[in-house]
Order: sequence, then structure tokens, then C-alpha cells
Amino acid sequence: MEDINYIKHLNAVFIHFYKDSRLNPTHISLYMALFHLWNINFFREAFYINRNDVMTLSKIGSRTTYHRCIRELSHWSYFKYLPSHNAFHGSQIRMFNFCTSSGQAMDSNQTKICTSDGQALVSINKHIQTITNKKNNNKREIFKDLNVQNSQKLNKKQAVDQYLDNLKTSSDKNYDEPL
Repeated sequence: MEDINYIKHLNAVFIHFYKDSRLNPTHISLYMALFHLWNINFFREAFYINRNDVMTLSKIGSRTTYHRCIRELSHWSYFKYLPSHNAFHGSQIRMFNFCTSSGQAMDSNQTKICTSDGQALVSINKHIQTITNKKNNNKREIFKDLNVQNSQKLNKKQAVDQYLDNLKTSSDKNYDEPL
């Protein structure tokens, strides 16, 4: 069994996916299905697969598409595919460990491309002091005062006059003007 970090491996594979223009969604779906099966098999060096199970898991409906994608991914070194040509014995898959090194990442480019188990060093020029916004210092107090004033206005009952023009529709409007 290999020592595989699930998250770091997936992050590294996604970077490979991003850079590889040959891939389509079917390739990615197939790889993710195989990665899931590899995880279920406790990241063994090699494990056996059933074509129907992998096709169902990866949502591939065509055997032709499945065989084309699995051969292409194997050829492009995402894993090693060893077909069995036997209906009773599944094909063998050997997944490759994508860049999960141990140790401290000294180079900032390494942390972008590969993920490591160690601590990534941060630049000394990191800004420590934060600037406070003087404009917003009293905002909380002003907000409290407004809430108090609004609640006092809401508590007062306003007299409703049925003859009062609440909609402000009456005015000295000239109805001869066009709209």
C-alpha cells in the first residue's frame, strides 16, 4: 500500500487536468471513477475493475467510448491499464501517485505545482499592520441611534384620516398636457 494523501493527490490531478487540452469530460469522469475505486481498495499498487461497474460509476453509456477513454488515459500516463480479455477476471489498473512529496517546500513554485506534506515558507515582506478605516469608526454608534429613532417613530400611532390624500394624488395638475 502506498502512502497517498487523498486531497493533495486530487489537487495535483486537477492541475494536470487543467493543463492537458486533450481531455474531455468523459476522460475526467472515468479517471474520477477509477480514483474512487482506488480509494475503496485502500490505495493498493494494483487493483481489478469490472467494466460495467466503472461505466456506471463514471456515467459512460457506450463501451466504445469507455475503451477509447481508458486506453487514452493509460497512454497519457494517468494510470496503467492492463486488460484481462477474460469475462470472469477484471482488468488490472495501476494508478500513479501524482506529486505528493514529503518535506518542506522551499520554492514557491513547488507549492503551486506540487503539494507537499511539509510547511510552505512565507515571504518576510508580509504586511503585518492593517490600516483602520477612520470613516467607519463611528458607524456602529450611528446605526444604534438610527434604530432607536426608527423604533420610536414606529411605536407612535399615526392618525388616519379618510379624507386625507395619503397617495399624494391631488395636485394642481393640468390634464390637457400629454403624458
